Amino acid sequence: METINERIAFLISDLGISKTKFAERLNISPSFVTRICAGDKIPSDRTSSDICREFNVSLAWLEDGEGEMYVQRSENERMALMFTDVLAEADESTRKRGIAAALEMPPEFWDNILEYAKKITGSK
Repeated sequence: METINERIAFLISDLGISKTKFAERLNISPSFVTRICAGDKIPSDRTSSDICREFNVSLAWLEDGEGEMYVQRSENERMALMFTDVLAEADESTRKRGIAAALEMPPEFWDNILEYAKKITGSK
């Protein structure tokens, strides 16, 4: 597999899901996924990041074909990725306030934060 497009098509096949289901989990259109798989479109950095987060795929494998396709992430790593995605769209002031607020939360609230992050990012 030479291109990111070929690797995404392979991933969808390996997962055993339809392009439509893949698109739904990433909150992108099925036609965009079809165009990526056909080589007509290149996924954005954000889409690549979402693919890696949602399907536990290695970014090195997705972008360059290097290493193992799947990675095992701890719950903390998954939460950090979701938190990063949520804050990626925010302005600098909001990001700083969001990070500061999260760091001040007692550990017993982390499960709630994770569930909320999953809800707003559409993760399962």
